[in-house]
Amino acid sequence: MSAPLVNVRAQKVPPLSLYVHMPWCVRKCPYCDFNSHAVSADGVPEAAYIDALLNDLDADLAHFSQDWSQRPLQSIFIGGGTPSLISPNGYVRLFAGIRARLSWADDIEITLEANPGTVEQGLFEGYRAAGINRLSIGVQTFQGEQLKALGRIHSGDEALRAASTARAAGFERINLDLMHGLPGQSVAAACDDLAQAIALGVTHLSWYQLTLEPNTVFYRQQPILPDEDVLADIQEQGEVLLAQAGFQRYEVSAFAQADQACRHNLNYWQFGDYLGIGAGAHGKLTLANSADITTASAEIWRSTKTRMPKDYLAAYSAAQSTGIPSVAAYQAKLERIASIDLPFEFMLNALRLTNGVPSAYWSERTGLSLNTIASTLAELRRQGLLEHTPDRLQASALGLRFLNRAIDAFLPEHSEPASR
Repeated sequence: MSAPLVNVRAQKVPPLSLYVHMPWCVRKCPYCDFNSHAVSADGVPEAAYIDALLNDLDADLAHFSQDWSQRPLQSIFIGGGTPSLISPNGYVRLFAGIRARLSWADDIEITLEANPGTVEQGLFEGYRAAGINRLSIGVQTFQGEQLKALGRIHSGDEALRAASTARAAGFERINLDLMHGLPGQSVAAACDDLAQAIALGVTHLSWYQLTLEPNTVFYRQQPILPDEDVLADIQEQGEVLLAQAGFQRYEVSAFAQADQACRHNLNYWQFGDYLGIGAGAHGKLTLANSADITTASAEIWRSTKTRMPKDYLAAYSAAQSTGIPSVAAYQAKLERIASIDLPFEFMLNALRLTNGVPSAYWSERTGLSLNTIASTLAELRRQGLLEHTPDRLQASALGLRFLNRAIDAFLPEHSEPASR
């Protein structure tokens, strides 16, 4: 399927970010359903993969033809897998290639995911020198037995040391990923994890409950998890502990100190645009036939790249034989989001934010009138699932508790006829 050739002015379309997927891990964790693959004995094919990433980006930029100089990147997020398996010099080369193709905002946020078992002081300093200015460290827990149960390769001491060495290397913005509701976990143990994370002086915490996802070892061989009462107590006491330490909950599972929210993830949740490169990466891009999509026929496209690293690298080899970057070589799926699906797509993101989004974002970022979803909004407000704030689209405290119920109300089978 081919996208139209259009000319879009950046100030009238959503902010633009870039997601880069690094698909390799030392080994696959039993709870993980992300696109990650154990690295082979030959190691990560770093040089070839970076070449493929840049060729993939070339293909996207050529296919979605527009004046890219008017759409500076606001953020770059490097996820995985374990991106800290790539060397600092690899990121220097990658960033140079991206800069040659896209302009960057002066205050661009560049986040790297890292695992405590794969980094040391010298690497952190190298990543900082390469231009990375935010780290997200996958701790999950500081408890040794829990780490073993989760299949993690680091110890609790290594997790503590990773955060400290990151700060010593000059990183001021650090997120820790922590899970709760682990097999056999008590309320006290979950809160102890939070207390240790807070004591490290990090600026952001992603604190989320372990869920058993299909296509994982844990789904096939399910561990015994805490019961609902224990999970509720963990959530309640944990949120109190975080609030007392100055962490504001701004998304379902994200807590930040003042002005330390992840700008890249905010762009996702506010229905911004993002290019996605790398094996299995996802992207979302808004195109319009006019500078103002509220008065034009907006087109919003989603893309998914080839999932398996070997197939992704093979696509690059094939592209090299022709000398022409082809979007078809990397795309597993490329489709325009139909208007009837936009309410669910938009609310799936926006309602995760505790403060929601300005109501104006609906028209600005979908091209549809707010009348399109007016009766659904009214019904959810009547049920107490949305706040009665006409200038914001925001879940209530009850709505955050029953978020799936609120979001499902915007599924196509419940939607009103689209109008512009």
